[in-house]
Amino acid sequence: MKIPFLLLFFLWEAESHTASRPNIILVMADDLGIGDPGCYGNKTLRTPNIDRLASEGVKLTQHLAASPLCTPSRAAFMTGRYPVRSGMASQSLPGVFLFTASSGGLPTDEITFAKLLKDQGYSTALIGKWHLGMNCHSKIDFCHHPLHHGFNYFYGISLTNLRDCKPGEGSVFTWGFRKLVFIPLQIIGVTLLTLTALRCLRLLHVPLGVFFSLLFLAALILTLFLGFLHYFRPLNCFVMRNYEIIQQPMSYDNLTQRLTTEAAQFIQRNTETPFLLVLSYLHVHTALFSSKEFASKSKHGVYGDAVEEMDWSVGHILNLLDELKLANNTLIYFTSDQGAHVEEVSSKGEIHGGSNGIYKGGKANNWEGGIRIPGILRWPGVIQAGQKIDEPTSNMDIFPTVAKLAGAPLPEDRIIDGHDLMPLLEGKSQRSDHEFLFHYCNAYLNAVRWHPQNSTSIWKAFLFTPNFDPVGSNGCFSTHVCFCSGNYVTHHDPPLLFDISKDPRERNPVTPATEPRFHKILKVMQEAADRHTKTLPEVPNQFSWDNFLWKPWLQLCCPSSGLSCQCDREKQDKRLSH
Repeated sequence: MKIPFLLLFFLWEAESHTASRPNIILVMADDLGIGDPGCYGNKTLRTPNIDRLASEGVKLTQHLAASPLCTPSRAAFMTGRYPVRSGMASQSLPGVFLFTASSGGLPTDEITFAKLLKDQGYSTALIGKWHLGMNCHSKIDFCHHPLHHGFNYFYGISLTNLRDCKPGEGSVFTWGFRKLVFIPLQIIGVTLLTLTALRCLRLLHVPLGVFFSLLFLAALILTLFLGFLHYFRPLNCFVMRNYEIIQQPMSYDNLTQRLTTEAAQFIQRNTETPFLLVLSYLHVHTALFSSKEFASKSKHGVYGDAVEEMDWSVGHILNLLDELKLANNTLIYFTSDQGAHVEEVSSKGEIHGGSNGIYKGGKANNWEGGIRIPGILRWPGVIQAGQKIDEPTSNMDIFPTVAKLAGAPLPEDRIIDGHDLMPLLEGKSQRSDHEFLFHYCNAYLNAVRWHPQNSTSIWKAFLFTPNFDPVGSNGCFSTHVCFCSGNYVTHHDPPLLFDISKDPRERNPVTPATEPRFHKILKVMQEAADRHTKTLPEVPNQFSWDNFLWKPWLQLCCPSSGLSCQCDREKQDKRLSH
């Protein structure tokens, strides 16, 4: 009797171990609003595969990005920590990396969930967008590269998708061009005309050297401007496989299909090994694109086409898991890095941003529309299907959740701000472990969220808010995104206080007249903010101007492409395969 009993015991142990170490697929959209998927209320965008995930798993309705901008949000997602802890939150206007040859990026001493899972024997891959830096001191050190942060395989873009990457789609630098090029040229032009008139009228003796100097300055500005326009795309918009550039500049032809194929092939290579796949779409960040199969098919123009193509890709991965009989042992998470970019309007007046549903604001600000994001998790047999959870959760929670599932101990030498989601997802707990959450606008504490114990209220106090432009609009249209300091914000003393549980649209701030506990609530929140601030160490600023600006010695180019930085290994490989 002992032998069959021991055999059953070991089989049970092996089965338990397998169940506790699922495959993990983390799917992240870019700039997708919470009002875009059908499962969050959209009636006209077709997202059947994302909706299927929600119906077969759990939908989080108060899932929050740790930052309303790409780079800091992704840093928080990868590390489970507020980006200010790693220096990945800017202290100046630009809040994301805009050049591949910047030296800033996710510090080498930061620990990602990919590192933890790789150490536990997981095969790890990042397919798609990275946007957390590339090199530090030379173009071959790759200190910030995904392969130096725990991923075995990388296929995608190191920066982000930008309008400047697609000819004819405009530029994200329009505001900068106006400040740094057009206005200076106008000033130089007016100065030259004025000095010429004064000299002709013999009212002022102006040496010819002054005219030549001004003309030289104008020519220099114009030359740099034209050079920037010509070289930005090839130097910053390229596709890599591991450390090698394979397409420069990036082609949008069937790009989502290529990402999907890479993801599918990674899964197929690892059917016998636990794996972590981060599928980080370029959709639906501008420039918008889609393949011929999806172009002009949606009811929402090019934006809707892009969303529906992304949904197809999600469906392809789900179907593959079913075919390989991996679905029951795979945890899938779907989200966006922040809210929809409401200021995205094309030069033709077409709306290129998504929907944040009922919520105010959007990308780059901490109104609910900027930070409340889709959060869907599915794990058949473990997570009950069809659930909806309204508790506050964060994209930082993914780090401790997947670490625990993989059997990886959390680092003890640093604060992890995320909390394990599994007790909430499995119904073992009815409350989020986040009593307080801190909302940062770049490196500045912008708002505090408090979910008191034994209360349904969710208080949110704004220390400052962005100045929407034009006044009365729902965004900062004159600057394309909202900024976090100076004349771009209004500070509030006392803070602007909302009860999100009763006023999710953030239209009616409470006052001492409408809320008797007003000052007491703010006092508790201020004390929490003070305690939190004391835990923040001084760290190198990855967005200092020295780290942020382009460095020619860090610029990556195709091998053997000379100064043109142009190649297409994708097309060459395709020809060879035929």
